[in-house]
Amino acid sequence: MKRIEKIYQYITKITEAFDLENLKDKGGFSAAEISENLNILRNNVSMELNGLLRMDKIIKIKSRPVLYIDKKCVERILDKKLEATSIEVKEIDELFSKNNNGNSENSPFDKLIGSKTSLKNQIEQAKAAILYPPNGLHTLIVGQTGVGKTLFASMMYNQARYVNKLNEDSPFIVFNCADYYNNPQLLISHLFGHTKGAYTGADGDKAGIVEKANGGILFLDEIHRLPPEGQEMLFYFMDTGKFNRLGETERNRDSCVLIIGATTEDPNSSLLKTFIRRIPIIITIPSFEDRTVKDKIDLIKFLFSNEAHRVNKTIKIEDEVVKALIGSTSYGNVGQVKSNIQLICAKGFLNSMNDKDYIEIDFKSLPTDIKNGLFYLTGKRKEMEEISNYLDNQLIITADGYNELSDTDSYDLPFNLYKIIEDKAAILKEGGADKEYINNFITTDINVHIKSFYNRVKNNENDRNKILKIVDEDILKFSEEVMDMIEKKVDKKLTYRFLYALSLHLSSFLNRLKTKKTLKYTSIDGIIDDKREEFNIALEIKQMLEKRFNIVVPEIEVTYLTLLLSSIQEEKNNEHVAIIVATHGSSTATSMVDVAKKLLGSSNIEALDMPLEVNPTEILERLIEKAKEIDRGKGVLLLVDMGSLANFGTVISEKTGIKVRTVDMVSTPMVLEAIRKANILDMDIEGIYYSIKDFRGYGNREVAETDTDTKKYKAIITICSTGEGTAEKLKDIVENIVANKENNTIEVIPIGIRTLSESIKNIEKRYKIIASVGVLDPKIEVPFISIESLIGGDGEAILSNIVNNKNSFVEEKEENVVSKKICEDSLNQFLTYLNPSKVTSVLFDFISVLEKKVNIKFNNSLRIRLMVHVGCALERMVIRDGLVYKDDKNKLDKKIVNSINEANKLFRSSINVELSEDEICYISEMLK
Repeated sequence: MKRIEKIYQYITKITEAFDLENLKDKGGFSAAEISENLNILRNNVSMELNGLLRMDKIIKIKSRPVLYIDKKCVERILDKKLEATSIEVKEIDELFSKNNNGNSENSPFDKLIGSKTSLKNQIEQAKAAILYPPNGLHTLIVGQTGVGKTLFASMMYNQARYVNKLNEDSPFIVFNCADYYNNPQLLISHLFGHTKGAYTGADGDKAGIVEKANGGILFLDEIHRLPPEGQEMLFYFMDTGKFNRLGETERNRDSCVLIIGATTEDPNSSLLKTFIRRIPIIITIPSFEDRTVKDKIDLIKFLFSNEAHRVNKTIKIEDEVVKALIGSTSYGNVGQVKSNIQLICAKGFLNSMNDKDYIEIDFKSLPTDIKNGLFYLTGKRKEMEEISNYLDNQLIITADGYNELSDTDSYDLPFNLYKIIEDKAAILKEGGADKEYINNFITTDINVHIKSFYNRVKNNENDRNKILKIVDEDILKFSEEVMDMIEKKVDKKLTYRFLYALSLHLSSFLNRLKTKKTLKYTSIDGIIDDKREEFNIALEIKQMLEKRFNIVVPEIEVTYLTLLLSSIQEEKNNEHVAIIVATHGSSTATSMVDVAKKLLGSSNIEALDMPLEVNPTEILERLIEKAKEIDRGKGVLLLVDMGSLANFGTVISEKTGIKVRTVDMVSTPMVLEAIRKANILDMDIEGIYYSIKDFRGYGNREVAETDTDTKKYKAIITICSTGEGTAEKLKDIVENIVANKENNTIEVIPIGIRTLSESIKNIEKRYKIIASVGVLDPKIEVPFISIESLIGGDGEAILSNIVNNKNSFVEEKEENVVSKKICEDSLNQFLTYLNPSKVTSVLFDFISVLEKKVNIKFNNSLRIRLMVHVGCALERMVIRDGLVYKDDKNKLDKKIVNSINEANKLFRSSINVELSEDEICYISEMLK
């Protein structure tokens, strides 16, 4: 016998002979009493009792201690059926005064948080719809993803049974029209059934859900996905109660069903007018943002109580955590709050397993995207103050405060997360893993479980019209065709977020082609090395683009599309450039960011509103704090409207050490473009800055060039201590990078530190400086590239990008100029028998082959070390004085050794020299 059955049997056996007097005297059974008599741990007894409560087998009496009594016993003594489920009362006497009057305070709707506040009018509408004779009024529930439309429909069903409009066993059938939206025939078949042979694969007669829901309620979620013919069949059924199965010609079947539909769309634009006229009651559920502060806090308490019940532990929560949860809810409403709470409770449970009998959740333990919610709320002082009025410093949630509302919640995890954590922790501990390793491993696992399950919450498919306000309809339609092709290729349903990103990207690309502006790309070499499937799909998109729009698509665009497609296959966790939108006014910045988050769901963007009465010094301090909080090491892009805000970037950089770039005249399209390039294309801050500083939207408007600086010749300055020596050498390198790119329109000018300011002023009289390279940042409003970055990092790519972005059409030049130049100069000093110029070219080919073989993209620093070392090794081979490897060759990575051997064949065929086995071992060590 299972433990839960044993406990229930204990209660029923004792109460089977109870009368009214016994019931009042006894009151019920406590968890402690059952634990002692059955020799079961009290925590386990409490957990099973709550399970029996959810199963509607017992009644909970919230006295001290909490007591439980058999529901059937109470019904037998009262001689009536108790209609409500999961009954909880404060005292046993309440059970004797309960009645089934529809106006009773014990209505199922009273369990809903906000029943007396933000949902009061909606509940009155629902009650009227249920009570309307003879069978109620068909109803449409409208609201964003995650507001609780399914739960509200379930409460309408409970209310109908509560007031005896439906029988206790009347069906409540839930059907999501989106599951079959791309197959109208199959969707209609599910609704109304089909006859044998009605379509290919219809092997027999089958009843639809309209028949199965006879005598009850049919809840159609995402009803806007019904095709027009499906809506017509449904409204005929709503008018007459008659329908026919697919394949039948006569509507001679009957069913009595109350229809409740739900949609995230505007009904007037997504449903037939004739269909809307059949639905007299439209109920709009408010978003989490539009709920009262008390409702928000009560919802959070309720969701925490669910987790406390599941894990059977008390949960202690800092008040700052509650504020952060409220502030971080940007797209999924209550559904998102629920997933966030499950995530932080799971992490708290992991940390408490060994030494605590409660879960403690503090602000510092929160994930960054939830933490940011607290800083979002700082701009809403009134709400912050109101929240503080409802909260103590710590919120304590006990395990016995649970009250399940419905068993139809689609946001409930389909697995016991806490059981998974316990089991995996036990396995890892037995395997000898330490606490830190166990925590890191399971924390990652928690994220995978929860994020994979809740990804659907983020698929905010409402309002196709939103994207049409930004891009042309023909581009959106084309993007939808591309999306359909991709879905078939990867066998995966894509989200509207991907459609938004693709539409914006193609709109921007096509607009640049149409206006004959420079195609501005950043350096993303090597991106297709391990993304062959995405690359092949990108080639198909290229062909579709060229055929539809009669254009020539450059090869680099295929690489960008490959990068965009790779976001389908993996959850991207790399950090991106952070973005702060700051504008004058009480809500301008917030509105822009809200639109951007709803479209692209970014978590690395923040808004800061600057009311005109607020002191600029205070705004600067808030910007500094936001920059510190949001920066992930890649810099902060500050998008502002005008005035003092445009000058804050330099001050923020000086006070925080964070690289800040500022672009003024911000607009919503500019914010979208910045997020797209930061998140999806993963561009660096300089690339984003130069690509959007002249951005004017996704439309076809051409912007007149007004910058008088564009009439000047352009210059790149190279800086060293004297203006000679290193600066001249840098000049040679930089000239090699920009050579043949603008036909002498870019001058490279070496200057020294001693006369830095004066030299720059003189240069600016004749030239527009576009970049500086050298040993010292001159602190001017152009990108600075250090010698270290130019030689060992991504400086060459940044410099090439700056040149490419300066409104000129460029021929792609051989890459890695820096490494080639330095390598040749170095080998000039070391080689006697081999020609440094010829060897450098062969060495470069050797490195390219080696990179492909080991599937690693070398940075400039490693590339230079390898080429100089291998060049000298080749010289040793010529004079027969090769190095001897004395360590154990068996310890070397065989894959790397084999890869070097393959690349070594290049020397044999080109200069008739090859590396010895010992020299190859030394190179292998360098790569290890």
